[in-house]
Amino acid sequence: MKDGEAAFPFAGPSLFEEPSRFSEPWEAQVFALVMTLQEAGLFTPAEWARALGKAIRPENAPEAPADYTHWLIALEALLAARGITDAALIGARSAAFLRAAEATPHGAPILIENDPRYGR
Repeated sequence: MKDGEAAFPFAGPSLFEEPSRFSEPWEAQVFALVMTLQEAGLFTPAEWARALGKAIRPENAPEAPADYTHWLIALEALLAARGITDAALIGARSAAFLRAAEATPHGAPILIENDPRYGR
C-alpha cells in the first residue's frame, strides 16, 4: 500500500461516516439475531421473506411500514413455528423485561434480574 491510499478501497462513503441505519439499539440486535439464525440454518432467506411479508401485511389487513417491529414479529412467528418458543413464553418474557425496566434506575442497564418477580 502506498502512502495516502486507503486500506479498504471502495466506492462510497466510509462506514464510519454513514449514519446509523437503526433508530434504537434493539433494532440492530433484532437484525443481527435474524442474520445469525439464518446463517445457522434455522430458516432460509425465502422463509424469512415470507414471514416478514406476513408480518408487514397480515391476511385481510392493509400493508404496514416495514420497520424493525415487523422484523421482531416475523422472528417470533418463525421461532414459534419451529417449536423453539411460543406466544405465551414470549409474552411472559416481554412482561418481565418491562417490569425490569420499571425497576431499573435511569441510566443503568436493564437486566431481567431487576424484575421484582424474577426467580419466583
